[in-house]
Amino acid sequence: MNRFLHIIVPRCRTFRCWRTSASRSQRARGGLVDALRGWAASAGSSSSALRASPAAQIRGLRIGDNLPVSSSDLAIVLLSLKVALVATVVSLPVAIAVALLLARVRFWGRSLLNALVHLPLVLPPVVTGYLLLVLFGREGAIGAVLERTLGLVVAFRWTGAALAAGVMGFPLMVRAIRLAIEHVDPHLEDAAASLGASRAWTIATVTLPLALPGVLAGAILAFAKSLGEFGATITFVSNIPGETRTLALAIYTFIQTPGSEPHVWRLVALSMAVSFGAVLVSEALARRMESTRR
Repeated sequence: MNRFLHIIVPRCRTFRCWRTSASRSQRARGGLVDALRGWAASAGSSSSALRASPAAQIRGLRIGDNLPVSSSDLAIVLLSLKVALVATVVSLPVAIAVALLLARVRFWGRSLLNALVHLPLVLPPVVTGYLLLVLFGREGAIGAVLERTLGLVVAFRWTGAALAAGVMGFPLMVRAIRLAIEHVDPHLEDAAASLGASRAWTIATVTLPLALPGVLAGAILAFAKSLGEFGATITFVSNIPGETRTLALAIYTFIQTPGSEPHVWRLVALSMAVSFGAVLVSEALARRMESTRR
C-alpha cells in the first residue's frame, strides 16, 4: 500500500501542476486574443477617423462653422482693407506734392511745414483723433462745410476711419517719398529742362520714375500703418460694429469679451502677417532704390 501511494501521489501532483499550467496558458492565450481584438477595433476606428478627417477639414473651411475663419472675422478684415486702401490712395497724391515741395523747393517756413507733417508721429493718437473730431465733426469748422456743400459726413463713419488712418500714415509716406526724391540726381532734371521740358513734365517723366521705389515703399508703409491704427480712429469715429470696427478695434473689443480668445488670436495673427509682409516689401523696395542710385 505504501508503495502504491508512493507511486500515485507524485503522479497526481504532476497532473495537477500540468492542469494548472494548462489553465494558465489558456488564460494567457485568451488575454492575447482579447488584446488582438482590442487592437483591431482601435485600428479600425483610427482608420475610419483618418478617412473622415478630410471631410472634417473641408467642413472646417466653410465660413460660419467652428472654423478657422468666421463671417464676422471676414467682415472685419474686409472693412480694414477698405479703410486702409482708401486712406492710402487718397493721401498718396498729397504726399507726393508735399515731398516734392520739401525736397526741391527752398522757402521760408520749410522747417515749420516739415514739423507739421511729422507731428502725428509724436502726438498721442488720442489727441490727433480729438483734433479730427473738432475739425471734421458735424459742428466742426471743416465738417459742417462738407456736410452743407457736399453732403459728406465723416464723423462716426467708415470714411472718418479712413481719414484718421490717412492722417496717421501720412508722415511715413511723405518721409519715404522725400528721401527717394532727394536721391534723384538734380543734373538729370536740369538736362530735361535744357531740352525744353517744363517743370511739371520733368517731374512726371524724370523725377517720379526714378523715385518710384520710394513712392511704393511709402505707400506700403502707410497702408500697413492704416491697418493697425487704433487711438485716433476710436476717438474720432468710435467703435461701431460693421461701420468703423477695424482690426485693431475688433482685437480691443474681443480682449474685453470673455471666451473670445480664438477671435483675438486669429485677428492678431492676421494683423501681424499683413504688417510683417508690408515691412518686408518696403525694405526690398528701399534696397532696390539704393542699388539703382549706386
